[in-house]
Amino acid sequence: MEFTSAEGEQRYAALVRAAADIVVGLDFDGVLSPIVDDPAAAHIHPDAREVLVALAEQVNAIAVITGRPARQALALGGLEEVGQAIGEAGKELYLFGQYGNERWSSTNRRVISPRPPHGLATFLRDVPRALREAGAADAYVEEKGLAVAVHTRRLPDPDAAFRRLLPVFRELAAQHELVVEPGRNVIEVRSPGMHKGLAVETLVRELDAGGFLFAGDDLGDIEAFDAVAALAKDGLPTLLVCSASAEQNALVELSDVVVDGPAGVLDLLRQLTADARELRA
Repeated sequence: MEFTSAEGEQRYAALVRAAADIVVGLDFDGVLSPIVDDPAAAHIHPDAREVLVALAEQVNAIAVITGRPARQALALGGLEEVGQAIGEAGKELYLFGQYGNERWSSTNRRVISPRPPHGLATFLRDVPRALREAGAADAYVEEKGLAVAVHTRRLPDPDAAFRRLLPVFRELAAQHELVVEPGRNVIEVRSPGMHKGLAVETLVRELDAGGFLFAGDDLGDIEAFDAVAALAKDGLPTLLVCSASAEQNALVELSDVVVDGPAGVLDLLRQLTADARELRA
């Protein structure tokens, strides 16, 4: 765990003091699960369940806020079982899938999801042609129900393919009144009007949160970081955590704490749990 400034250390100390009232928000990929070539193989870190259940006893609530479909995150993360264990401790686990378009909680074990956005089906029909014209016909296309993700990770030069495809898909998405969410060697296209920052605001409002920790790793987490930074300006205890990697460093300068991938995130949460427990003892 590396604080980016003395102010970051002070924010952590304030968060510990307010632990009983805070919400802990976590991205899935790159934060709870290592980044892998096959998105369907991105299983949660083996220590995550134990860490999250222990943390839940010290905080207001825990929320996973991800671009993945909610049902996929539930399956890959074993989050139903984690939620059950958290519920037995008298707390709740929330899941916001597809950037907040889908919702699930350990109390209401049903995924609430809207209809796919207008224009997504016609956009999807245009994707193979766009990939061929950009010399990336073998890119993996993931249909997510409410979004489409184009992965370049499996291509011979994934970074170059990503750079070629990003402007192509920005233009194509705009034609279908959709928005682009770039990530680690992935370009996601979805409906406008919802992002992780709104999910953060929803949790604060509905749970009357007295503080917020958010851990992210990628460009898709910037709106969540902005929302948490706004809470800090309003006087709430907050902490912004970057799960760093060699592939993506966009969040480092925005963070209070930088950790080394999912294992580093869990170490930080263990420390928060221990410090909060000691303070309350």
